[in-house]
Amino acid sequence: MSEKRFAAKDVLITDLCGVRLKNPLIAASGTFGFGREYDELYDISCWGAISVKGLTLHPRLGNPPSRIAESASGMLNSVGLQNPGVDVFIRDELPWLSARGLVVIANAAGSTEDEYTEVVRRLADSPADIIELNISCPNVKEGGLLFGTSPSCAGAITKAVRRVCRQPLMVKLSPNVSDIAGIARAVEDAGADAVSLINTLTGMLVDTRTRRPVLANVTGGLSGPAIKPVAIRMVRDVSSAVKVPVVGMGGISSGDDVAQFMIAGASAVMIGTANIVDPMAGPRILGEFERFLVEEKIDDLSTLVGSLKAK
Repeated sequence: MSEKRFAAKDVLITDLCGVRLKNPLIAASGTFGFGREYDELYDISCWGAISVKGLTLHPRLGNPPSRIAESASGMLNSVGLQNPGVDVFIRDELPWLSARGLVVIANAAGSTEDEYTEVVRRLADSPADIIELNISCPNVKEGGLLFGTSPSCAGAITKAVRRVCRQPLMVKLSPNVSDIAGIARAVEDAGADAVSLINTLTGMLVDTRTRRPVLANVTGGLSGPAIKPVAIRMVRDVSSAVKVPVVGMGGISSGDDVAQFMIAGASAVMIGTANIVDPMAGPRILGEFERFLVEEKIDDLSTLVGSLKAK
C-alpha cells in the first residue's frame, strides 16, 4: 500500500489560479483558526492549503454566547467573525504559517466596501498566496443585506476589491440565494479568478423548554453533512456556468465525499465542520481520497473534475 500511496501523491498536485497545491484538500475558513491547535496533533503541512479565519479591518470579539449548537447531521453557528484583525494576522500568524511551507488563503471580510478593500489592500504585499473574498457578511450601508445576495452587489464588491488585490482572487458565495450560478457569473465578469461554495445555510433551533432560540443571535449558519446534497448540486450548477475554477465545500467528511464534489465540477475542496467533529479529519480524508484514486486507477486528477455522467 505504501508504494500505491506514493504513486498517488503525484496525481494529487493541483493548480489553483496558478498556485501549486500538493493536493486539492483545503482547510476551510472559520473551522481551523490559524492552524496552531491542529499542528499540535499532526503536521498541518499535509493540507493542500489553509483558508484562515475570516479577517476584518479591526479586531472583533464576535457574537455573544451561545453561538454554536449541534443539529441533526450538522452544526449551527453564529460566531460572528471573531478574529484579531488583519494587521495582527500579518504580523503574528502569517509568518508562522509560511514557515511551515503552507499555501495560505487569506479570508477577507467586512461590513462595507471600504472595509473590504482596505483589508485586501493590507494583504496585497503579504506572503498570503490567495485572497478569499467572503461576501456573506452584513452590508451595513444597505440595511443589513448581504453583499452576496444579488449579482449586482456581488459584482460591484468584487470589482472594487480586484483593483487593489495583487494575489489571485477567489470569491466565497452564499447559498442563501435564488440563483447562485448567476451570482457566480457576475463575480467572474468582475474579475474573480475562482469561486468557492457553499457557505452555510441560514437556520434556527428552538429550546422547547424555554421557548427561546438556542443561539443568542437567533439564527445561524448550518454546516456539516446535512447540507452536502445542496452543496454538490450548487457546485454542479456553478461549474457549468463559469470558466474559472470552482472550490467546493459543504459537509465533506470522507474521501468519497471529496470525489463526489470533484465529479460534480470542483477543482479543489474545503473541509470545515469535519475538523471540529474529528480533529484528525484532514489526514484521514486525504488518505481515503488517495486510496480512491488508486482503486479507480486515476493517474490524472483533471479527468475526475466535472466527469459527471447523464443519468
